[in-house]
Amino acid sequence: MRLVPPLFSRLICIKNNSNRKTMILPILAYGDTILRKKTKSLSKDYPKLDVLLDNMFETMYAAKGIGLAAPQVGLPVRLFIVNATPFEDDEDLTEAEREFASTFVQVFINAKMVEETGDEWAFNEGCLSIPDIREEVFRQRTITIEYYDEKFVKHKETIDGIVARIVQHEFDHIQGILFTDKLSALKKRLIKGRLADITKGKVEVDYKMRFPKVKKKC
Repeated sequence: MRLVPPLFSRLICIKNNSNRKTMILPILAYGDTILRKKTKSLSKDYPKLDVLLDNMFETMYAAKGIGLAAPQVGLPVRLFIVNATPFEDDEDLTEAEREFASTFVQVFINAKMVEETGDEWAFNEGCLSIPDIREEVFRQRTITIEYYDEKFVKHKETIDGIVARIVQHEFDHIQGILFTDKLSALKKRLIKGRLADITKGKVEVDYKMRFPKVKKKC
């Protein structure tokens, strides 16, 4: 999930506490088949998980994102990360939402959505894999989710508001779902041409991407 421009300056880059050298990974663009693949669970001995997480956080921050899922960097596994801290000063949110978002930086491994409740509400969403397109998406307000953190400690947490939405967006990625799937038939028709352009790399981006219909240079 990507921030709206006014919040870019609030992005607090945290979570990588190691001295390891990180690498910015290319983000897969709309149309790449990996974004639609069924993802596999991770085991505790998944090779170099710590390095992967460091690289994912670095990649997310470089793209001014607030969430990133493993399929977006070419890995069809049940892993995503979230950093909701830019919303701590968002005056459109309640004080409780801002306070909760202010420290919410989390790794989600093998997440399972237990329950989604509450009235649906609209929010203008964007996605790092679908640059330059933002649309109103309706989601339920409260979720209960089970997941493992980066140390493979199991959690069951109930989350609501803007943080729940970010988690829902990223959880969709490990289910092979994109936010554009949730749009009305009319909206889908209106953006069809722009989505086709993205697959061909006909879009301006300020971060590293890989487009499915652009041949790799030798």
